[in-house]
Amino acid sequence: MLENFEFYLFLVLLITMLIMLANKIKVAYPVLLVLAGLLISFIPGVPQIKIEPELIFIIFLPPLLYEAAWSTSWKELWRWRRIIFSFAFVVVFFTALSVAVFANYFIPGFSLALGFLLGGIVSPPDAVSAGAILKFVKVPKRLASVLEGESLLNDASSLIIFRFAMIAAATGQFVWQEAAGSFVWMCIGGVGIGLIIAYIFMKMHKLLPTDSNTDILLTFIAPFSMYLAAEQLHASGVLAVVSGGLFLSYRSHDFLSSASRIRTVTVWESFCFLLNGIVFMLIGLDLPEIISGLGETAVYTAIGYGFAVTAVLIIVRVLAGYAAVLTTLVMKNFITVADEESPGWQTPMIIGWTGMRGVVSLAAALSIPLKLADGTPFPQRNLILLITFVVILLTLLVQGLTLPFLLKKFPLKDRDFVRSEKEIDYEILNSLAQVAVDKIRSDYAHKIESLPALKDQLQKYENELNSSEIIINYAQYRNIYIDILETQRSWLIRKNREELLLDEEIIKKHLRLLDLQEERLNMRT
Repeated sequence: MLENFEFYLFLVLLITMLIMLANKIKVAYPVLLVLAGLLISFIPGVPQIKIEPELIFIIFLPPLLYEAAWSTSWKELWRWRRIIFSFAFVVVFFTALSVAVFANYFIPGFSLALGFLLGGIVSPPDAVSAGAILKFVKVPKRLASVLEGESLLNDASSLIIFRFAMIAAATGQFVWQEAAGSFVWMCIGGVGIGLIIAYIFMKMHKLLPTDSNTDILLTFIAPFSMYLAAEQLHASGVLAVVSGGLFLSYRSHDFLSSASRIRTVTVWESFCFLLNGIVFMLIGLDLPEIISGLGETAVYTAIGYGFAVTAVLIIVRVLAGYAAVLTTLVMKNFITVADEESPGWQTPMIIGWTGMRGVVSLAAALSIPLKLADGTPFPQRNLILLITFVVILLTLLVQGLTLPFLLKKFPLKDRDFVRSEKEIDYEILNSLAQVAVDKIRSDYAHKIESLPALKDQLQKYENELNSSEIIINYAQYRNIYIDILETQRSWLIRKNREELLLDEEIIKKHLRLLDLQEERLNMRT
């Protein structure tokens, strides 16, 4: 590995440059990374990178799922729970079933078990791809929430299908009673183990003398502990990480200090940013290995199967979007649903078009063993690998590049949030100022005159009340404030250089405070 260190360093630099380019031209960065990896893989002399499935499942998957769980709104997840669970479990199952039937009938040598194996691999949409695309276009909050919630759970359901199909394909047997019991344990056990370990980590944060650095380290250990513990007990490691991450995120203000929360978010965003970039680059780089192992099957024939399976996936997901709307319209006559209005034909179409596949599918395909227990080669392994690669590449390119166009061509109305973000910001800031004024005047009125700083703070809060300037002239105010902060930074840096006996750590502390003030301004724009 060390002999290729320069190449890996180059890849990280290239990933960074490509992501900046993607942001500049407003294209989802997974598309550029996969294409770049594909092009690099054909350069003579480039080191061949072999993706180990265990590396994806153990090193990449737990932290990416954990960070996604921390970023997901539990309130929105619960509000749209029915459609989220239907897409994450029911739709994934029917997608796998559709692929299994298609493969069994139209791809020579594919049994129904092998078809389910392929279906379990390619059925889960990738969250990172959809999120990267939706960043450039405005979509209703409900759609974003449904896609985020689905992405947290569909990996678990697809990997469960994959696991059972693997057993059936390898042994030629499938006992429904045992499979049903195992499925229940994988779901319930995975959630339970994740919650138990999350509770243990929460207590460690609260009871141990931690600081920001140790808090961050504990958050890195947590997802791997949840995943490995669940997998050791034959439960779903994915569900363990998701449930544990949601629990800790919901309770984070109970056991993390403000400094730990700020630093943890920053570190995790940077870490997962790098992980996502690496895995999409690796997808493209792995093509030569996949083609070399294809064997007797013609490459163009295998690519044709990949096109056909991709068409099945897209059709099933679009139909599932309309089926979900129809089911909601029927069920609202019997139960209370989250949305009683018809979303129109655009929303199901957009939901159906957000089915880009990603690294979990490739990792699952790569984890198929080379040989069966009796030593014979695993049937159709290399063909499954190439079909999976074609599906990932096509969905990223076709759906990934056309989704922004569809969203602009058929804009979706946000019926939940009719007011602008700035209006809501102003209302909250005004209310927070009123809460602060009430608190000072009720509990600390006797100290206002004796504490000048408290009196100044009270005056500041009172000035904020009913001040429409916050929303009307905020952009102009922000530019002036940032200029003032930059001047203060320059003064601190100059003072640090001129006074040799001045403790530099004090200067750095004040520089960090200025950075926090500027970040607060940026969060309100």
